[in-house]
Amino acid sequence: MVSLPSVPTRVWQDEAVRSALADWDFGQVSRMVRQLVPLRQEDVAALTGLSQSYLSMLECGDRRLTDVSRVVQFLTGLGTPPDLVRLPLPGISQPADSAPARTAAPAEAPPVAVTPTAPDPVLPWTADRMLSALRLAHTADTAADRPASDANGPVTATATSEVAGADTPRPASGIALNSMIQRWDAEQAEPLRRAAAGTRVSLELCDHLQGTLDELRVMDKGSGSGAVSDLARAHLALVVRVLERSTYDEVTGRKLAAVAADTATQAGWFAFDAGRPDAARAYMLAGLRAAHAAADDRLGAGALSYLAIHGYSSGDPRDAVRAAEAGRRRIERLDAPHLAATLLTRQARGHAAAGEGEAARRALGEAAELCARGRGEDDPHWLYWMNEGEIHGQSGSAHLALGNTARAVESFGHAIRAERNGERRTHGLFLSRAAQAHARAGDLDAACAVGEEAVAIAETVQSARLREHLRDLSADLRRGGSTRRSAVGSRVLTERIAALAS
Repeated sequence: MVSLPSVPTRVWQDEAVRSALADWDFGQVSRMVRQLVPLRQEDVAALTGLSQSYLSMLECGDRRLTDVSRVVQFLTGLGTPPDLVRLPLPGISQPADSAPARTAAPAEAPPVAVTPTAPDPVLPWTADRMLSALRLAHTADTAADRPASDANGPVTATATSEVAGADTPRPASGIALNSMIQRWDAEQAEPLRRAAAGTRVSLELCDHLQGTLDELRVMDKGSGSGAVSDLARAHLALVVRVLERSTYDEVTGRKLAAVAADTATQAGWFAFDAGRPDAARAYMLAGLRAAHAAADDRLGAGALSYLAIHGYSSGDPRDAVRAAEAGRRRIERLDAPHLAATLLTRQARGHAAAGEGEAARRALGEAAELCARGRGEDDPHWLYWMNEGEIHGQSGSAHLALGNTARAVESFGHAIRAERNGERRTHGLFLSRAAQAHARAGDLDAACAVGEEAVAIAETVQSARLREHLRDLSADLRRGGSTRRSAVGSRVLTERIAALAS
């Protein structure tokens, strides 16, 4: 398994590198960093998210890097120390006079305020920071879910921000996510114990808290996130309150953190399925911190697997690949073939969304082999969905993204016929994607027949994500040519889909 390279500290002590940074000559910075490590252009591309062709032109002087967001992406991806640049990097708060005079940006590229992301990846990964990240994610989701007005009048964007607090987390950029992954990989978990005025926490209480979350999982897979999202948010608030106000020893503290990690990640998944992607990512990043505090690599890999879904669904496929690869690195010593297969399917979806067909097929093939091995001793109890049907369903989605509609139709057919074990939403999602594949292949009659089944499920399952897939199906049906019979079927189906939105 190939891991992302890194730039050692000694590189940033090189006077020529510092001089290039001071001049904002990022082509020279890229070339010198590669020579000093050494790295290939492909390595720098993987770290920064910039394409290899763009880096080649940058180093040759044919292109200049002037867009602030891409400058931040480039510098943060390489791990540039913040004191070497005047430009604030994501999550890094710098006083205006903190940078040496020689590193000030030239007049044509003045310092620009960049909104920090939270939880801040560069601050120590302590227990207190973990609690802060959990609270911030909860507060941000609560503020985002407030009505447009209340008894005191309209709630403006400023007022909502004040309710959430100045440190309300915003969605991490791709490069900030990379920084979070690196810190999760490198930081040592500190001792987790607390002596407070509250009651001493028992391991039995931790089991009860975990059991409540597991029941929410069961509700979600059958009824959709709309039925459980608020409950998960309240449950996370309870778990955080126990962590903050109770007394517990090291063993119990780790188990509490594990429950917090699992709850935050699931709250993120529920928020994502309910159509709140910003809140979802904040929860998932907080879950990653809590998994680190719990010293539980499986929970950390689980949080990264959901962040991968967020990435390929939100137009950031490289995020999906990075997150999945990082999760696989941390569990490679465990006997957890189903967890590894889950990460591989999500990595494959990232590759497919990026148009990397061969990489997607390799990842799917490896996932299928791991799935066929059955559950391992270290596979977590919460991973219930990995089976042959899941492999076929994810393969269908990858083929659909790559434009291989015939392969997508075939894979979705296998997925739909597989036993779903009460997973109505997942069954509906695969039906909706199968209908899209039929529509794009030009078979509108089949698309309407399968789409009707998906709509029937969507009418009883509270999932914004399923409704979004059905809206995509409507668009595909409108674009496709049709016979008189299929035109009638398409109209009826698109009307039913439109009715879901109301």
